[in-house]
Amino acid sequence: MYEAVHAYPDGSATVARLAKTAARYGYDGIVIRNHGDAQATYDAGGIASEYDIEVVSGIEIRTEDPGRASGLIGNYRSKRTVVCVHGGALNRFALEQPQVDVLAHPMDGGDVNHVLARSAAENGVHVEFNLSRVLRADGGPRVEAISDLRKLRELVEQYDAPYVVSADARSHLQLRGPRELIALGETIGFDREAIVGGVRAWGEIASRNRERQSETFVEPGVRIVPGDQGDGEAKRESRCGHEE
Repeated sequence: MYEAVHAYPDGSATVARLAKTAARYGYDGIVIRNHGDAQATYDAGGIASEYDIEVVSGIEIRTEDPGRASGLIGNYRSKRTVVCVHGGALNRFALEQPQVDVLAHPMDGGDVNHVLARSAAENGVHVEFNLSRVLRADGGPRVEAISDLRKLRELVEQYDAPYVVSADARSHLQLRGPRELIALGETIGFDREAIVGGVRAWGEIASRNRERQSETFVEPGVRIVPGDQGDGEAKRESRCGHEE
């Protein structure tokens, strides 16, 4: 299972500190989802060796200008393994872009309706169930956050849209283990399997994108297979994984 976090300077804890805590909680990896104006500096390989946890490069694009967002997506798509868009004003734009992996916290200052949920399903953009407000707010804001998540759940289920789950930690103290997220999800009306699937999805996105960024990738189901003389030949894989 993977978690997506904001590290220093976008958060208060270093990537290493977040990785150490996430490993202790049983995560297999973390996605560094810092906003574009607060990128983190870290040695992913060194951290992975020390704490036995994968560190995935990501970015959360934040702007209210669709034109600027489009340029940033194009710029970072080949530089980051996971590309997220900060939700709110750009919900519709983000869900219509197949190059986007995740629409982050879509209900925080924004909304999702049936049309947008259908777009998410059609374009393969994961909608985030962000549990941060439920975990850290109280009173009216927490009640509102729970209501938003339940509405989003109904839309995602209806249109079979892909999704991720996160506590959106900005420090190691805000990290929550998978069991805690599952317990919280069940308390507010989610199935255990839904939370588990959403936490695992971060790693699945990273794995898929690393494959697509490899030199052997041509398109989904097609990859380059080296020939006997070192030349390459494109071969299509059947759904069961065999070459055709």
